[in-house]
Formats: sequence, structure tokens, C-alpha cells
Amino acid sequence: MAINLDELDPDQRVAATAPRGPVCILAGAGTGKTRTITYRIAHLIDQGFVGPNRVLAVTFTARAAGEMRHRLARMGIGGVQARTFHAAARRQLRYFWPQVAGDLPWRLLDNKFPLVGRATRSVGVDSGTETVRDILGEIEWAKASLITPDAYAEAIAGTQRTPPVEAEKVAEVYRRYERAKTSEEGMLLDFDDLLLHTAAALENAPAVAEEFHEQYRSFVVDEYQDVTPLQQRVLDAWLGERDDLTVVGDANQTIYSFTGASPDFLLNFTRKYPDATLTRLERDYRSTPQVTRLANAVIGRAKGRVAGTRLELTGMRDPGPEPEFSVHDDEPAEAAAVAKKIAELIDSGVSPAEIAVLYRINAQSAVFEQALSDAGIVYQVRGGEGFFNRAEVRKAITELVRAAQRDDLPAEAVGPGLRVVARAVLAPLGLTPEEPEGAQARERWQSLNALVELVHELGLATPDLDMNGLLVQLKNRAEAKHPPTVQGVTLASLHAAKGLEWDAVFLVGLVENTLPISHAIKAGDHQIEEERRLFYVGVTRARTHLFCSWALARQEGGRKSRKRTRFLDGIVTDPEPVERGTSRNRPKRCRVCGSPLESPQEKVLRRCIDCPGGADDGIFEQLRAWRAETAREDQVPAYIVFSDATLMAIAEAMPADERELLGVSGVGPVKVDKYGDRVLAIVNGTLD
Repeated sequence: MAINLDELDPDQRVAATAPRGPVCILAGAGTGKTRTITYRIAHLIDQGFVGPNRVLAVTFTARAAGEMRHRLARMGIGGVQARTFHAAARRQLRYFWPQVAGDLPWRLLDNKFPLVGRATRSVGVDSGTETVRDILGEIEWAKASLITPDAYAEAIAGTQRTPPVEAEKVAEVYRRYERAKTSEEGMLLDFDDLLLHTAAALENAPAVAEEFHEQYRSFVVDEYQDVTPLQQRVLDAWLGERDDLTVVGDANQTIYSFTGASPDFLLNFTRKYPDATLTRLERDYRSTPQVTRLANAVIGRAKGRVAGTRLELTGMRDPGPEPEFSVHDDEPAEAAAVAKKIAELIDSGVSPAEIAVLYRINAQSAVFEQALSDAGIVYQVRGGEGFFNRAEVRKAITELVRAAQRDDLPAEAVGPGLRVVARAVLAPLGLTPEEPEGAQARERWQSLNALVELVHELGLATPDLDMNGLLVQLKNRAEAKHPPTVQGVTLASLHAAKGLEWDAVFLVGLVENTLPISHAIKAGDHQIEEERRLFYVGVTRARTHLFCSWALARQEGGRKSRKRTRFLDGIVTDPEPVERGTSRNRPKRCRVCGSPLESPQEKVLRRCIDCPGGADDGIFEQLRAWRAETAREDQVPAYIVFSDATLMAIAEAMPADERELLGVSGVGPVKVDKYGDRVLAIVNGTLD
């Protein structure tokens, strides 16, 4: 087996061929870190420093582990163990368990929620889903941080974390949860226990440690900036007195400190191993020079110790367009502009699967789901359900339905007054006046608050809208946003986007109190810097096209009081607000009777549903038949071709040419290029 090191750039080659022993590779986004560590493993094996079955490579996702095994196999190398921390520990524990625990059986606890829920109730704490999830998150953080139940209250007092309930009660739930996992029938081990027991076995059983150290001689750890104290304890136990360790990471991509991850182990690596080889990978093969310049500018303003390790990325792709920045009057205008630009990109040949819209919190997805649906653009929500499919939103709408059936609603429960009613109805579900502490409660609050703001928006648009009319509007929106089953544009949070990349990325909602998020601002500089790193991760997801946008108000007509994120200070000059286009804007009043238009369908038709439109019924049916055939051929839902409302609008307008067809709401340049000839042929009676 011969390894062709000429396939590596000079920095990658230094890392791959470094002497056996401690090696630290600081690898920026898109710099080929997986390729580099794969070649390092192959080189060590090729030079006879270690056998393939003596190497343990640890990654943070099963996907990354599979990718590493695949690359090694293509190089003719088999036998290397490439696994996640938990998968490796589980495999080792199953083997060593009889030596340390005898006949005591154990099994893996896949779902911790029921046990934590029972422990929560037994302590007399509210056992609602969000509270239990938040307490479970605290237990997971504590275990990852090597904090016992007895030490929890004191430990959290010295952090910037805010527990969901009193620290002493969290500690007691933690204590009872741990007790509940042990019985006469055996032990239940959660995923953190796999690591704890593996480390303990190696630390306390010399025979186990000797056998393990004989088996594995060389270790590689990817994403080292994200290891927790518990994972580092396991790694130290694996190593013993040896130092044949290669770590790869970038402290400026540390975005998971809320789970217990710490960049300190990466930052202190050369202190722990003074003779370590340190190398940097800064050639970014993912992004254009224009994208990397912005990334460097964003992280170049970072503060603190982590900032001292920042890498200066050099974009190795051919030059591309400069990143674009835009400010909009409100979120619907921002979302509409994003949808329009996405349509233009698709029209220019960019695959929808290579486009992503990234935001800070999941609740932000709703307005972009709506805009993409209105534009007929297929999308998928990654790392979360579509807005109307979320459990808290479904439950909230159920409560609104019940409220609509009451006969004691106040007379003001119409139009703008619906917002007050909605807030009162949703208060028992967790919609408090102020955003709560706790990740789960906060995310639930954000979704409920976004729903109330949508109610307010609908009420302002239709002053005489009552509760029943509101429910119809919400139903229409929910149906329009039903996630398609085909591949399309990705909607995702910035956290969910880590490790992914696209040709075109839209970073949206870039305003203070969203990025950085409000609770990070309250926590101080440490958390604000993590928010900066999150923005940096978002920027570095883009290969060629990058669009950054923000809105001055949440809803149309709202007070324009929002401020653009501080992370662009000194980098961009605020552009003028983008004016709403006129040709693509939907009318607000019926062209027949002048009444306010309520539903999306009415806005497409430019008239009330009940008002006469003068459509040619024969043309409409021909268009529907053509659409069904086209949808089958393209393997997409029929509404992706054209909605019923758009087909009806075409049948009413009877456009003579492409210019007139473009004047129909729901028809854009992409649709005209793709379907225009056939639609016009049907309208003009010339279709074969």
C-alpha cells in the first residue's frame, strides 16, 4: 500500500506526516480536515507505526464515522475503528462488563423522559413536558460536566446557567433519577453512563486497562473543540500514560457550550503536551474568496481567549459574487424578498437542494415557509418540524378552536382585538408576558409568541375578522405550508446547519435580541461571543452565494425599532430598506367589490371568493388537466406547478403573451420559462 501525499496541500501534508505522538490540527471550515486525518491514519499505517486494528478514531456523528471508514476503505485500509464516543464506549463496555460487574445485567435506557418525569413529580415540581425536558437537559449537562447530584447546586451557582426550577430541586430530581436506574433486576444505563462506566472500568480495573491499552495504540479525535469533561475523562482513560493522539478542531466553531462542550481542552493541548506538533489548515476549498473575507471579518472582531486561535481562511474556489446585505421594513417583506431571490437562483441553474435559509430559532421559520409556499418553491425543514406541525402550535390552535366555540367572548374579539384574546387563551400553555428561562420552555414560548403575532398580523389586515374567520385563515396557512415530500430548499436553524454546506445560503433575521439572542445578551460577553461564533458558522456554510438580511419590524405596519446585529458593526454600512415591489405585490382589496381580501387564494385572484371573476371554465379545466399531467411527469405535488387559485387567475386574465402572464399573481419568471409556452397555448387554443 502506497499513500500518495501529493494529493494534499503543503499544510495538510505537514499534519498527515507529523511524527507519531501528540498532534494538534487547527482546521478552519472547508479546509479538508477529514481528508487530512484520513491520510494521517493511512500514513501511520503505511509507515508501520501502527496496525490498522490498533487505531481508534472518534467522531461526533455516526455519519462522519461512516465517511471516514469509507475513505479509508477506498485507500485499501480496513480494520480501523471509526466510531462516535458513545458507540465506542458501548462496544467496550459490553466486552468488559463481566470483569467489572460480574453477573449484574444492564441494558441501555433509550428514553430517559419517563424516569425523569416520575422523579420530577415525586419532588413536587411541575411535571409539564417542557419542565421535564429542561430538567433532563440540566441532568445531561451535569453528567457531561462531571457534576454529581450533591454538587449540582453549588456548581451551577458559579456558572451563567439558569436552572428551570430551584437548583436544589433539580439536584433532588437528578438524585432520584439516578437511584431509579438501579434495581434488583439490574441496571439501566443512559448514554452518559456508557462513558462514565467505561472510564471507571479503565481507571479502577488494572486488568481491563492493560487489555485495552494493548489493543489500541493510536487515537484520533475530530471536532475536539466540542468535547465535554466527561468525554475528555474517557479519552484520558483510553490513553493511559501514552500520548499517541491526534486532535482536530477549531475553537472558533464552538457553539454547543450549553451541552457542556468546552474548547478549553483544544486550547490547552500544547500546554498538556509541550512537544506536540501544531499545524493550521487555512485554505478553504469550500468557499469563494468573497465568502471567506466576510467570515474572517466576522470572527476577526471576536474577543476572549478563544479568539486568539482564530484562523485566517483563504478561499480557494474561483472568485464569485460579493455577499449581499439587505434591510427590509418587516419580516413578511424580508421573506418575500428571500423567496424572490431564491426563484432567481433556481432560474439561473442553482439546484433547490443547494440553497438554504438559516435562522437563529425555529420559530423564525414560519414566515419563510409561507413565502416559499406562496412562490411555489419546494422546501424542507431540517432539524425541526414545520411551524404548523409543531406540537405546541397544534395544541395552541386546538385551544383557539375551543375559544371560538364559547359564547362569552368579548365584543372586541375582532380584527386587532384578536391578539388580546389569543394571548389570554394561550397563557395556560406557557405564553407568559416575558420570555422564560430554560431551553424547552423558551422554544415553546417563541413558537406561541410567533403564532400570536401572526394572529395580530391577520387581524390588522382584516379589521372585521372574527375568531371563526381567524381559524379559516390559520387553516389555509397550515395547508399551504404542509412540508412537501420531495427535495427542495432547506430551512434550518444555525445549530442544525453545523457540518453542512450549500451553494447559496441566506442568513436571515439578523437583528439584536435574535442574533445575539436576548438571553445571551443578559448572560454577558461569554455567551455573546458564542453567538458570534454561531454567525461565523452560518457564513462558512456558503460555497458561492451569501445573502444576509434583517427586518426593522416583525409585522407589516409595525414599529420599525429593530437594530441590525452587532456582529456586522464595522463590516457593512446599513443599506436603505428594500422597497416592496409593485408588480409582484398582492392587492389588499377586491377588484370587484372593494372589500378587504382575507385568504391567500383571494389575494391571488385579486377578488373575493364570492365575487364573479369571469373565468373561462373550459380553460380552467384544461389547465387543471395539464397541471396534473405535468406534476406526474415532474414527480412533484400539483400545487408546486401552480395552485388552483393561480390557475383560476390565469383563466380569468386570459393572458395573450408572457408579459401579461407575468402580471398574474403566483406566476414568476421561473414559472414562465418552464411552463409559459404550454399555458399560453392552452389559453390561446393552440395546444396540440
